[in-house]
Amino acid sequence: MLSNLMIPAVLFFGLGVLARLIKSDLKFPPDLAKALSIYLLMAIGLHGGVELAKVELAAAVNAIAWALILGFSMPILGYWLLVVTRRVSPMDAAAIAAHYGSVSAGTFLTAIAFLDAKGIDYETYPLIMLAVMESPAIIVGLLLAAQARQKVKLGAGGDGASMVANGNENGDERARLGTLLHEALTNSSVVILVGSMVIGAISLPGAMDTLKPFIDEIFMGALCLFLFEMGMEAARRLKDFKQVGALLVGYGILMPLIGGTVGVAIGHYALGFGVGGTTLVAVLAASASYIAVPPAMRLAVPEANPSLYLTLSLGITFPFNVVLGIPLYHGMASMLAGS
Repeated sequence: MLSNLMIPAVLFFGLGVLARLIKSDLKFPPDLAKALSIYLLMAIGLHGGVELAKVELAAAVNAIAWALILGFSMPILGYWLLVVTRRVSPMDAAAIAAHYGSVSAGTFLTAIAFLDAKGIDYETYPLIMLAVMESPAIIVGLLLAAQARQKVKLGAGGDGASMVANGNENGDERARLGTLLHEALTNSSVVILVGSMVIGAISLPGAMDTLKPFIDEIFMGALCLFLFEMGMEAARRLKDFKQVGALLVGYGILMPLIGGTVGVAIGHYALGFGVGGTTLVAVLAASASYIAVPPAMRLAVPEANPSLYLTLSLGITFPFNVVLGIPLYHGMASMLAGS
């Protein structure tokens, strides 16, 4: 297991955590992390687009279908697991569950670095799945929150005047839901990733060759910087562990284990991927968003506690996946491939 951690990207994540714990004065420029995110998504999108031009349409459609299934089903499962405990409010459960149906591009990129370090090839289809899975969980989270909010209103009861007021509120709710769905589908991560994939797919091969230094040679260095900053950000969430509580800490580890197991099964049996592709599908199913979903939930579900879903996704699940989860999912995929 220790050898799986000895890759620069993971080590820089650990260095970021250490720098924060020892209270170093090290600080990143304010917009550097955002710029690195844009570059990493653009580079992987261009690379994926080049490979996408070579794949079969039927296989791509199959991968997209399973990405939608995962994107819609995982937050429902996550919501149910939280609600049955009776320790988390439905609003908090909806906001948290939305994070666990969406994806973490940082975790996915770390998984690619892990596979590259081991010289393991992987299919291009998970890149398509990464783009597709960004939005469905947000939609499910909004619907779950709206349902919970409606139950609260019905439980409170009311006279005719309040019913008229509720009707106006429902109209505002639908308008806000439409706005948020639009934002989910046009989220910057989705636009950059999908747009770059299209550009990579339709560009002439000779023209793409000129971008190889940009796509390949500086990619790992940029990823190390990105994970260095993410390590410091994750360490900032350590103080929130007491507020999250043991139950939610367990949830932040259980959900990626469930998702990773489901993802391995889908990648191997349903999609027929090799070890590399299956590992990436598992990572997609196991990760939790910390970029696209939090602002959507903050706007759409103001009743939910942001410290809960931010601490879970960034302070617990992201470090767990980077340090332990990715090697574990790879081991599961290897076992299935060898059986």
